[in-house]
Amino acid sequence: MPPHLSADRPAAQPPGRGSVDALITQTRRLKGDVDAVRRDTQSEGSDPRERWQRALCDLALHQLDDLDEHLAQLRDGPPPASPEPAATPTDRPVPPAPRRGSLLSRVGSAEWNLLTDEASWSGELFEILGRDPATPPLTLDELPSLVLDDDRRQLTAMVTDCLIDAKPIDGEFRIVRPDGEVRTVHMMGEPVLDTDGSTASMWAVLRDVSELRRSQRTVSETRDSLQRHRHHAQSEHRLAVELQEAVLPPWRGSLRLPHQGPRTLDLAARHLPSSTSALIGGDWYDALELTDGATLLSVGGLTGHGVAVASGMATLLGAVRGMAMAGTQPGQLMSWLNQLLDATVQPALGSAVCCRYRPETRTLTWAQAGHPAPLLFRDGTGRRLKAPDGVLLGATSGAVYAQAEETLEVGDLLLLHTDGLVPGHSGADSVNRLLGLAPLLCGAHSAEDCVRLVVEEFGASEREDSACVLVARVTS
Repeated sequence: MPPHLSADRPAAQPPGRGSVDALITQTRRLKGDVDAVRRDTQSEGSDPRERWQRALCDLALHQLDDLDEHLAQLRDGPPPASPEPAATPTDRPVPPAPRRGSLLSRVGSAEWNLLTDEASWSGELFEILGRDPATPPLTLDELPSLVLDDDRRQLTAMVTDCLIDAKPIDGEFRIVRPDGEVRTVHMMGEPVLDTDGSTASMWAVLRDVSELRRSQRTVSETRDSLQRHRHHAQSEHRLAVELQEAVLPPWRGSLRLPHQGPRTLDLAARHLPSSTSALIGGDWYDALELTDGATLLSVGGLTGHGVAVASGMATLLGAVRGMAMAGTQPGQLMSWLNQLLDATVQPALGSAVCCRYRPETRTLTWAQAGHPAPLLFRDGTGRRLKAPDGVLLGATSGAVYAQAEETLEVGDLLLLHTDGLVPGHSGADSVNRLLGLAPLLCGAHSAEDCVRLVVEEFGASEREDSACVLVARVTS
């Protein structure tokens, strides 16, 4: 006979009332903390993480409520015996039905006497199983009639192992109440042995765990939903990165345009990704030799993040390249870009600067759409070019974009950038910080060195959004 089933085992000593009171106080304090967290997650949003947090709080509160009630029962001692007869060798008291509506009301107890074939149920077990307390308790042979067909074999096996092999019962099964409601019941029991070591009866505690299992299913479902959401976000991030890398210019380091001719631009650029967002933005930079020997310089971006924005950026950059190769001037190019963005299925806002540089005259013709103007560095100082009129792309239909011209000199440095290049600064403050680098930039030997200086100054900081910088240096 297993030692834990011995009829001569000593009774367990109850814990001190003070220690139980301390546990109850700690439990109730923790319940208050969890409930406060739960109230903070009451929004009905569709975000998987919020749903998961709410489900976890519900589950924790269920378990803490039960712990509170059981600790109170432990502190107050065993309740008076049930008025129902219980002819058992151990004369074990059966808990009465507590007040209706308490969380402890989900726990009932029973004992089945194998010698007299009598059963004794607590009043609460009648309520759990949906039985009329005026009717006699079901015997062990009758109990499976309440259980779902799929779970009867499991219940029969647990009871058989308990009665024949003296194994404790610890399992769950689903019952169908007379009103048709299906509930999940957790049963813990053990055999009660007679003086000769034979099984005289079986005692069990049955707990309605339907709400607990519902909460656990909710937690599991929301956890799975969150995992799917994360997988989707990771897939979207990879796709956006691949799309951006495929669209942005393939050259790295310095580039000289045009490839042939006595007068050239030394070019370098860098894309600086966000350090706080896992999503890809819609910023771009570009430098392209045109059919007439001119050079196209452009930077821009779309609002938002993700694959859709990266796709929109690819569309705009492709349009810029195509129209520039066809000889379209910057102002007209901006107008058509605005029409293109306004006509898309998913309208968005964008900003851009488009420059056309003619090396034979060192003339820069440019237009802008709600974008920071290029910065010109010369002889150790820097200034912002005066911007021609131009509203954000997609802001209004039929917008007209003006052009401006600037004659450059050998040694001049032109810096184009997108918003967010200087973390924590915007507008005039951002421009002033960039202009403050004039002595260093004008003393650099190449456009690549200039980009490196900008990145060392501003690129290593935590940035909320991505940014691009493009430097063009007039070498001859």
